[in-house]
Amino acid sequence: MARDVTASSRPVWKEKPSVLLSSTKAVVVAVTSVLILIPMLVVVSTSLASEEQILEAGGYVLWPTDPTLEAYEVLFRGPFMVQAIGVSVFVTVVGTAIALFTTITMAYALSRPVLFGRPVLLAVLFTLLFAPGLIPMFLMVRQLNLLDTVWSLILPGALGAFNFVVMRSFFQAIPRELTEAAHMDGASDFYVLRRVVLPLSKAVVAVVGLFYAVGFWNAFFNALLYIQRRTDLYPVQVILRSYVIRGDSLTADQLGVEQVPPPQSLQMAIVMVALVPILLVYPFLQRHFTKGVITGAVKG
Repeated sequence: MARDVTASSRPVWKEKPSVLLSSTKAVVVAVTSVLILIPMLVVVSTSLASEEQILEAGGYVLWPTDPTLEAYEVLFRGPFMVQAIGVSVFVTVVGTAIALFTTITMAYALSRPVLFGRPVLLAVLFTLLFAPGLIPMFLMVRQLNLLDTVWSLILPGALGAFNFVVMRSFFQAIPRELTEAAHMDGASDFYVLRRVVLPLSKAVVAVVGLFYAVGFWNAFFNALLYIQRRTDLYPVQVILRSYVIRGDSLTADQLGVEQVPPPQSLQMAIVMVALVPILLVYPFLQRHFTKGVITGAVKG
């Protein structure tokens, strides 16, 4: 009888799953994994396949029998991909640093009840959640003389409303006694933020930084909108859109070679170049997701 009472009072999410439910979960996870891994395998295999094998397979290869790095060598021989990677890396690194600085300082300021009240917070959230629109933003960028500059790819995305809410909620979860004790010792707000708050907020800073980095790396619309004459400022994602999604062809003059590899091989190589950097960064920050996102998002 006591065992039944204990079992009935146990929350649903703590109950041991049945064999049928566990089997169903395993099948769903296995099918989902296969559906994700097969396209990834086709992309990698086609980028490494020889021209003869691509012609025999009719376009795309599931497993390369004679792998070659010719597509990558040709891709990096010309200047356009190297320039695009340099622009993407600069925009991602500098943009993430600027976005983290603006988000951290604003979130910390608005998490302190002694500095601002709720009306000011609502006014700030209103301006963040309701974007001005495409044309007003374009006019603002043009008015600031940012067209055809790399800053037009960074400054319009320097602050995200979701990231601001998550970080502010995380700052509010820090015990107020810590910051008040530092203030009583004569510490300024910037000192408290740098020496007390940020060391306790490494998880949310890492996760929000990853969000910003992925956003800057994958962004292409700002380049299409604000980069009008300087094609040397195109990031990798614009190259990906032009030569993979739209199907534009790369000429021998652009690549600096006499013979161009098969277009499928070059397209898949461009996809890998656009994909690999984020895949390399993600595992190092994955362990912060539970504490950084769930804590801030649930309280927000």
